[in-house]
Amino acid sequence: MPLLDRNGNAADRWTRSEGAAIGNIPAALVRWEVLAEALDAQEPEQVIGVLIPNSVAFAELASFLPRLALVAIAFPAYADGRGFSLARQIRRAGFAGEIRASGPLVADQFAYALSCGFDTIELPEASAARQPVEQWLHARDAFSHTYQRGYRAAGRNILDRRRAARATAPAAGR
Repeated sequence: MPLLDRNGNAADRWTRSEGAAIGNIPAALVRWEVLAEALDAQEPEQVIGVLIPNSVAFAELASFLPRLALVAIAFPAYADGRGFSLARQIRRAGFAGEIRASGPLVADQFAYALSCGFDTIELPEASAARQPVEQWLHARDAFSHTYQRGYRAAGRNILDRRRAARATAPAAGR
């Protein structure tokens, strides 16, 4: 599956493991159901990532975050936005690792995904064939400002910019 970051195509260093047996895989991506077992088997030089359903409650995930290098959030459909909220919660908790959206997102969601804290988007082949990388980059640049206060979009919030402009504008009628 193609992987995109904010600059376009990206290399994927992660190897998916179907079970908790991660052996000597340097960067192992495991399913949510086997995460605790995989972390117990983790070697000192190994990094672990987890692929979670977008229905996982943040409270269930929070205690694992300090031991993870990647949280991949599954999007079952482009119209299911629960993953965006979960990514914001993960970033708000201070997670500095990679957050990945995995599933059939569309290019129009790229700028929002980045502002919610996603670093990468892993697309199904069919989605990537319908919307080439150039279309994703164009969509990313189409939104210069946002209403949401994103963690990776400092200075782009419309409301903050308006507030700053009012604070520096001379008072009317003086």
